[in-house]
Amino acid sequence: MSITNKTLIIVCGPTAVGKTKVALQLAQHFKTDIISVDSRQIYKELSIGTAKPDIEELALIQHHFINHISIHDDFSAGQYEVEVIALLGQLFEQNDVVIAAGGTGLYIKAITDGFDDIPAVNSSVRAQIINEYEQFGLAHLQREVKIADPEAYEKMDTENPQRLMRVLEVNRGSGQKVSSLQKHQKKDRNFRVIKIGINLPREMLYEQINGRVDLMMENGLLEEAKQFFDFRHLNALQTVGYNELYQYLNKEISLEEAIDLIKRNSRRYAKRQLTWLRKQEDIQWFAPQEGSRIIEYLVGEM
Repeated sequence: MSITNKTLIIVCGPTAVGKTKVALQLAQHFKTDIISVDSRQIYKELSIGTAKPDIEELALIQHHFINHISIHDDFSAGQYEVEVIALLGQLFEQNDVVIAAGGTGLYIKAITDGFDDIPAVNSSVRAQIINEYEQFGLAHLQREVKIADPEAYEKMDTENPQRLMRVLEVNRGSGQKVSSLQKHQKKDRNFRVIKIGINLPREMLYEQINGRVDLMMENGLLEEAKQFFDFRHLNALQTVGYNELYQYLNKEISLEEAIDLIKRNSRRYAKRQLTWLRKQEDIQWFAPQEGSRIIEYLVGEM
């Protein structure tokens, strides 16, 4: 990688750990912008269930890739890569440092490593696979991927329905295997990357996750889910917080059960995020309240 005097600081960690507060503190210190690395905050229509920064936080620092597209738009991690790299080129003309913050591993990889060219897929193929998932569940997707692309299945997070559906989309839409299309060649970037991981002891993290879900419900998550009930088949809504409430609205479970499921599935998601992040050897870990220590570390590194 060619290194310039430009640095991208990536603040990453599990859901609800406190990344937003840390990113804001760093952005204020370095007088720069924040790029969201969150694949759900990107949607304009979804606010409560995606835990976006609030109005005051968005006004405090210029944010990018929040409220960026509609739930009706197709948007891949590959597109994110193209757009975010172009944006960084512009931001680095004005700043030596830019902050990126979020917990979507695929988006982090898009920025740091880039992707191989994966064929575009017709939306009808995607709709059919989503329908299968809704009818037959996660186990069905796992079986289908294991048959269609066993090499990809062995290397992927098989508990993540979005990743499973993506492998099936490519296979059914193009007749090719994702595993054969991936060369895993890291792209050169003309900026330096420093990764800051934010984490808490498990019990504290789970307590924060449960508290966030309760707050989301108080703030109107059920009403937000109802508003988009007719669009629940869209990729944007195939996510924790909405899926469980749609089960309730379909009279499959009680509201109390739905809330408990959101909490459980959010904790499981946090666990998957940490599993992925801990494989990255270049992350320096801190607690969310250690903002001053983080700044001291970064200044020393730069």
